[in-house]
Amino acid sequence: MSGRGRFISLEGGEGVGKSTQARALAAALRARGHEVIETREPGGSPGAEAIRALLLAGEADRWGARAEALLFAAARADHVERTIRPALDRGAWVVCDRFLDSSIAYQGGADGLGAEAIRALHAIGSEGLLPDRTLLLTLPDAIAVARETARDAGRPDRFGARDPAYHARVTAGFRALAEAEPDRWRIVDAEGEADEVTARLLTALDDLA
Repeated sequence: MSGRGRFISLEGGEGVGKSTQARALAAALRARGHEVIETREPGGSPGAEAIRALLLAGEADRWGARAEALLFAAARADHVERTIRPALDRGAWVVCDRFLDSSIAYQGGADGLGAEAIRALHAIGSEGLLPDRTLLLTLPDAIAVARETARDAGRPDRFGARDPAYHARVTAGFRALAEAEPDRWRIVDAEGEADEVTARLLTALDDLA
């Protein structure tokens, strides 16, 4: 391959199927002949994975919103430097389960820090890198909650354990981000069979191929 690769992020609230669809989308893109790096946040590099363990384990109030935002920004900086930029520079596609917009929706929106504070941290830590396309997976709340409960078998991480009002703020935050930046975002219905959802995601990338 030649030239810069493509950076794709998948976003959405808890239980919408981001991790499953990130794997399926990566496989579909490989079948089209692309080199694909499949990664996640927080995580995606050794340093970022170490921070992931700090962020997701423990009680819901283990970290305050400011500490969380700083930890996410630090993890993202290492992830971008060690994994994402090198892959893009060699022409690979990067498919990432969550990126900056999750920090904006969770810490910036639901926790009230404000989007500009999160973007300022991102400008310092990751030089403002943004995905070429962000895919927002959406589901009715009842379906998302049922999926999340089944997946975690009653043991959600620190974010999944938060109350419904918090998750409603997150969902509203994602929707507002998508509506404000339609060139980068595509909203994708995550209901139905998994392969149907993957096909919708691929269609949302047609103009990047």
